[in-house]
Amino acid sequence: MKTSQLISVIIPAYNEAAYIESNLAETIETLRSLGYAFEVIVVDDGSRDATHLAATRIFDRYRHSVRIVRYEQNQGKGNALICGASCAKGELLVFLDADMDLHPRQLPVLFKILQESGADVVIGSKRHPESNVAYPRLRRLYSAGYFAFVRLLFGLPIRDTQTGLKIFKREVVASVFPRVLAKRFAFDIEVLANAHRLGYRIAEAPVTLEFRRTLSRIRLSDVWSVFIDTIAIFYRMRILRYYDTLDISDSSLFHVAAASNPCIIRHDDRMNAAVMVTMSTATEQTEPKLLVLTH
Repeated sequence: MKTSQLISVIIPAYNEAAYIESNLAETIETLRSLGYAFEVIVVDDGSRDATHLAATRIFDRYRHSVRIVRYEQNQGKGNALICGASCAKGELLVFLDADMDLHPRQLPVLFKILQESGADVVIGSKRHPESNVAYPRLRRLYSAGYFAFVRLLFGLPIRDTQTGLKIFKREVVASVFPRVLAKRFAFDIEVLANAHRLGYRIAEAPVTLEFRRTLSRIRLSDVWSVFIDTIAIFYRMRILRYYDTLDISDSSLFHVAAASNPCIIRHDDRMNAAVMVTMSTATEQTEPKLLVLTH
C-alpha cells in the first residue's frame, strides 16, 4: 500500500563497508519501484572500516536521495537512530538495518497495517504467526528468552521488540526519543515501553527474515548488557518514575544527538563532490563550511 507522505528511511551502519554501497542501491531502487516519496539517511556509527566513504560512492547514481551522517566513536545502534532522526524531514520514519536481512520490499505490508489499524508505530515481528524467519538457533533462543523477560517487566502488547524494521510517526519520535537513555541493544525496548506508556498505539507486522551473515555479531557480553540495561529501564520507569518527571518542552532530537558530534555528508552540486558539514552548522541559515572528501 502506498503513502503520499514523505518517508525518511534511517539506516544505522557499523563496519558495513563491504556491502553498504550495493545494499543502499538495492534499497533505493526498491523504494522507487514502490512509488514512495523518500529520503535515505545512513548513519555510520563510528565504523573502523570507512563505511561512510564506501557509502559516498552511491552519490554517483543517487546523489539527491541519500545523506550520510557520521561520528568518530561507536556509540550503539540506538544512538545512530537518534542521530538519523535528528536530521530527518519525513512525517514517517522507517528504521531499516543495513545488512538487508529484512528487505525493504516488505514495507507495503507495514504501511497497510499503519493505515488500517490507526497505529502510531508498526514494528516487524519475528514472532508474528505469518512471519517467515530463517536465522541461527542461538539467536532464536536469545529472542524467545528476552521476549518473556520483557513481557514480564513491561506488559507490552507485542511479541517482539528487536526486529530491525519499524515505522514511527514523527510525533512519536519527537515525544519519545528525548526520554531515551539506552543507546545500544536495549534502545528498542526503552523506546517502545515509553511509547506505550504515553498512549501511542503499537501494531505488529509479519516479516520475512533471511539471515545473510555467516557469524552473528551478538556476543555473550552483549546479552548480559541487554539484561542489565533492561533492568535499568524498568527501574527508571516503575520505581523512580523518571520518565514521568521529564519536561521535554524545550528538548529536541538534535540536542539529544549533539553529544555524538555528528557530521552530515551529502553531494554538493556546485563542487560536484561529496562534502561534509557539522550537524550544528547544517542547521544554521548561514553558508556552511564545506570539507571535500576523497573517495
